[in-house]
This record gives sequence, C-alpha cells and structure tokens, in this order.
Amino acid sequence: MSLDSEEIKKIANLAKLQIEESDIPGYAKNLSSILELVKRMDSVNTDEVTPMAHPLDAVQRLRVDEVTEADQREHFQEHAPKVEDGLFLVPKVIE
Repeated sequence: MSLDSEEIKKIANLAKLQIEESDIPGYAKNLSSILELVKRMDSVNTDEVTPMAHPLDAVQRLRVDEVTEADQREHFQEHAPKVEDGLFLVPKVIE
C-alpha cells in the first residue's frame, strides 16, 4: 500500500502533528513500509498459536502482602486543620 502526500497530511492532521512539506515524502515512504509489513503479517496463519500476555513468557515475582509500617493516621491528623471521624476535611472545590 502506497500513501500519497494528501493522505500523509490527513494523517498528520488527525494526529495533531505539524510536519514540514519537505518531510512528507519520507513519511509517506516509512508509513507505506509499515503498512506493507502489517499486510504481510496479516497473511500468516496463526490458528494454532496460543495468545500470550508477554512474548518472553515472564512471571512476575510477587512479595508477600503484609503490613510493614505502623498505622500513623492519628499522628498525621494532629497537624491537619480539620479532622472528623478519622477523615481529613477539606474545603469544597466543586459546586
């Protein structure tokens, strides 16, 4: 698929990109190459391929979910201008 200068201008406008007139042929060539690659990839049979979440089949190491700090809410709320029932009171900002 080959893109012309008008299509590149339209794409740039949609993407809110400002490109120089002299750069349009380069963009057209590069985007056309990308679209050609996608077209070739689309013809590959992937019926027997299992979808993966990660190409390297990596596993996330997780730490134990445990409390590591003491509750300091009362200490922090001592310095707050207004507190009620353990909650910080703030001025209304939206009508």
